Amino acid sequence: MTSARTAPHWRITLADNTVDEQEITAVSEVLRSRWLSAGGQTAAFEREFADRLGVDEAVAVSSGTAALHLATMALDLRPGDEVIMPALTFVACAAVVALAGAVPVLADVRAPDDLTVDPADVTRLLTRRTRAVVAMHYAGYPADLPALRAVCERHGVSLIEDAAHAPAVGYAGGMLGTHGDIGCFSFFATKNLTTGEGGMVLARDPAVRERIRLARSHHLTASTWDRLRSGDASYDVSGYGLNYRPTEVSAALGRVQLRKLTLDRLRRRALVATYREVLAAAPELVLPFAERTGDSALHLMPVVLPDGVDRAVVREELSASGIQTSVHYPPVHHLSAYRGSAGAERSALAVTDAVAPRLLSLPLHSRMSDDDAALAARTLLRCLRVR
Repeated sequence: MTSARTAPHWRITLADNTVDEQEITAVSEVLRSRWLSAGGQTAAFEREFADRLGVDEAVAVSSGTAALHLATMALDLRPGDEVIMPALTFVACAAVVALAGAVPVLADVRAPDDLTVDPADVTRLLTRRTRAVVAMHYAGYPADLPALRAVCERHGVSLIEDAAHAPAVGYAGGMLGTHGDIGCFSFFATKNLTTGEGGMVLARDPAVRERIRLARSHHLTASTWDRLRSGDASYDVSGYGLNYRPTEVSAALGRVQLRKLTLDRLRRRALVATYREVLAAAPELVLPFAERTGDSALHLMPVVLPDGVDRAVVREELSASGIQTSVHYPPVHHLSAYRGSAGAERSALAVTDAVAPRLLSLPLHSRMSDDDAALAARTLLRCLRVR
């Protein structure tokens, strides 16, 4: 994201955060404490996040990618194992699988108006080597978890929820991230709940959760924070791990941001309603998830441009009017590192390939006014020559 400060020509930025004096005060207190690595603030953030999602425990980590990597490590992926995931997702999901020597197998999305993974295509791609399925909650809208969980249970594979776009979203009597075996969250700079960089992991099985917690910090049997408080300098290393610890600064940010989520979501809901009302003037424009009535994080405002429209030209015209846009995402199999990979070659990604060149993300964040959303929408209509 290019911020308004570094790009003053943006009249409406793609994304922004809700950081204000509350976060500045919280971070200042951490700095005054002089303890900056994972400690008391991190433990408090974990408790508060777990309480918000109605689970026993959560494990804070340094990024959403770290969350996904720890999830795959907990599954003990081996070379040749397969993990099915949507082709329309950020590349981090495929990368952590490939780095384990396993195969990212790419599944299609359901339709232009539902950009979540298609359970029927997941079923088609299952083999005896499949170890897990990833459900990515695109733009903060729930994937079809009942169908995906039924597929996974029937075939004895794990279900990982990539809830990077969907913190504290209610769904089917629970929260997104709690329905699968492992739930992964991102608190990147552009997310609804941001800590700059950061993430969280949930796990249904306490033993899996403990493996993730240990692997987050070199598999040390006692953390530096624990040793500092106890005065005991001894520890053992009981397995292989990495340094995916968060900082106390990020945890302090997260605690404040978590309290702001409800108001943030109300503002986003009003903005999305404005977008949909104005953009209804272009019936050939697809508005994904427009018919959804349940909860959503409303993280992105994606549209699918009419077939034959040059997205680059539309983006240039919007930019000239001071409106920042993006694309979420270039499909994984369109990226050079994954083009022609074994997991991509088995896939039949007709919907993803048809939608990919037409996808466009419009500005959406809670610092926007209703007039901002209406202006962005009207400008898009003008780009499409809709009067």
